[in-house]
Amino acid sequence: MSELGKKPRVAIVGFGLVGRIVALELIERYDITVFEKDQQDGQTGAGTLAAAMLAPLAESVICSQALAQQGLDAIEMWPKLLAKLDQEVFFQQAGSLIVAHQQDRGDLQSFQQRLKPLHGHHPYFADQRMIAELEPELSGRFTHGLFLPCEGQLDNLGFFKASYETLKRRGVEFNYGHKAVVAKGCVNNQAYDWVIDCRGVGAKVDNPQLRGVRGEVARIYAPEVSIQRPVRLMHPRYPIYIAPKPNHQFVIGATEVESQDDAEITVRSTLELLSAAYTVHSGFAEGRVLSLSAGLRPAFVDNHPRIEKKDNVIAINGLYRHGYLLAPVIVQQALCEGLL
Repeated sequence: MSELGKKPRVAIVGFGLVGRIVALELIERYDITVFEKDQQDGQTGAGTLAAAMLAPLAESVICSQALAQQGLDAIEMWPKLLAKLDQEVFFQQAGSLIVAHQQDRGDLQSFQQRLKPLHGHHPYFADQRMIAELEPELSGRFTHGLFLPCEGQLDNLGFFKASYETLKRRGVEFNYGHKAVVAKGCVNNQAYDWVIDCRGVGAKVDNPQLRGVRGEVARIYAPEVSIQRPVRLMHPRYPIYIAPKPNHQFVIGATEVESQDDAEITVRSTLELLSAAYTVHSGFAEGRVLSLSAGLRPAFVDNHPRIEKKDNVIAINGLYRHGYLLAPVIVQQALCEGLL
């Protein structure tokens, strides 16, 4: 245990999205050491692949009402979390737009019917005129849609960069590029007052109940496209989302692939993602592909996150496709076990 007058020592194992939020919440009161298996400049976790959309109403279609409500709560927490950073990170709460081509209106109607009520937050039907007002560059392309005004997004790559630089300036010790073993309240046989296990899919070696859910995304620089907010395209085969980031960058992705294959993105997925994006806005044809990525998001059988505590070890895992949506709330719940 810590000596008198010194800050308690905390080890954070895994420096992805959850690990960074944990560190930001604890940095003022604890001496923090981070263990991360990836190289410092080679982050490959789910948090770097995500679109970082904060979409509790849209996600209520596939998650419980309780989780969606937690997502609403987390949106309010994100600005306070980002205020801890030394650099500004793009954050937006301008709603999201759901659209479908004429032949796919049935998918849009099915989506609307599956939305769950969230304490006064509800979708608005968006006709051709409203779509044109919300997204002028989509004018004439779609005649039916839904507008979800409570939703938002942030820049995930900006958050990863700013959080690392902020925590480094605050004196966090980083151990990159080697695997950490968590056993008997220690990390690599080193004792700490608390160990926070944020390894995601990497914790599967100790928790066989975990599984990986594949996500695939393209990051595009498209100066001819000026979409203002996240747009989801309903489609019977490959529904996609388009999330605009600063400097005319766009994250284009599909919802999920039930597979534990963590290999590179396939040609089929690449063609489907980019072709579908082109049907939303033809300006993507002249864009530049900055990256094509695939990775695994950690999930349990019920797709609900879990907090598990044993002695001085707290494990946070299983955020599934709801990492940015839920992480601030789940981390706060976990740390209230004794650290906050």
